[in-house]
Amino acid sequence: MPDAAPRTAPAPRPRRSRATVAPGFVTGMLAGLAHRGHDPAPLLARAGIDLADTASRIPVERYALLYNLCIEALEDEAFGLLPEPMRPGSFEFLCRAMLGAPTLGEALARAIRFLRIVLPAFQIALERDGARAELLIDDAGSLGPARDAPARVFAYEWLLRLVHAVASWFVGRGLALDAVAFPYPRPPHADDYALVYTERSSFDAPRLAARLQANLLELPLRRDDAALAGFLEGAPGKITMLYRRDREMVFRVRDLLRAALPENLALEEVADRLHLSPRTLHRRLEEEGASFRTIKEATRRDIAYARLTKTTQPIARIAADLGYADTSTFYRAFVSWSGVSPERFRQQLAQREPSTQPPRAMHSRAAD
Repeated sequence: MPDAAPRTAPAPRPRRSRATVAPGFVTGMLAGLAHRGHDPAPLLARAGIDLADTASRIPVERYALLYNLCIEALEDEAFGLLPEPMRPGSFEFLCRAMLGAPTLGEALARAIRFLRIVLPAFQIALERDGARAELLIDDAGSLGPARDAPARVFAYEWLLRLVHAVASWFVGRGLALDAVAFPYPRPPHADDYALVYTERSSFDAPRLAARLQANLLELPLRRDDAALAGFLEGAPGKITMLYRRDREMVFRVRDLLRAALPENLALEEVADRLHLSPRTLHRRLEEEGASFRTIKEATRRDIAYARLTKTTQPIARIAADLGYADTSTFYRAFVSWSGVSPERFRQQLAQREPSTQPPRAMHSRAAD
């Protein structure tokens, strides 16, 4: 080949995802390790995750790595959460069972038949009723009587995410869930459900019911055997990262709101900065299962938790930095998030973890 061709600049390195997950998803995942007598500390260290920092969120790449490390340590793709293990390789054969199906509905029917074999603890079904379809999951008491046990909560979170993410991958697009009813009390990390499942999540249901439009089941599968071979590299932990791009608008809005603080941007102002109409922004967020109000509240909440945990800043200053008109409004918001006042939150944190009390010298936005 000639060596006189003009040299081009190297391609930019792909940006790492800014997506993060709440620590509650990690503690749920680790519940099976403790039950099996494994020390999670080495796996957390290898994944670069520090659970001692209760206010920090975990980058999704590290979460995906921990996902695979737990499976490797336990030799169980269900994380030791269920009465019977899901042997390594099950995820691959789940995908192969779906491969070649003419429609998503048929692929899901195959997946459910396979999962009934490898996950006897769950009763799984897909039902259609006119324009609506529902994915139904029930453990029928096999996961124990404690409905809010972290292992039970994560088992349902994991299985729904598994089926939903793989189905989305096969059709090459994010599949919107209209609503999901979860069979346990609302967990502390439930605000993240708007990013993982749908904003329209409810709790204390008799069984898990995930609702979607029935016409989605007629979508053709767009993945072949060659695509599956590439997909299986890094799987099954890869499913935790699938279709995070369908939340791109959520992240853009969140980043704008955070950067503008203490200015309290309205929907119209954010839409203008994104060069969108308010109606288009509202629609895009709705398609991603979120709303402007929920994103704003979650952004303020996460920063408030971090500041109260990592700093000794006065409550009034935190309220002002978050754009609240007065401290009393911040108090009401914080109580609605946590059930306690900001002062009580700090006191409880100090009582639980006296060695991690906030340093006195931190200032301004160090904890953002």
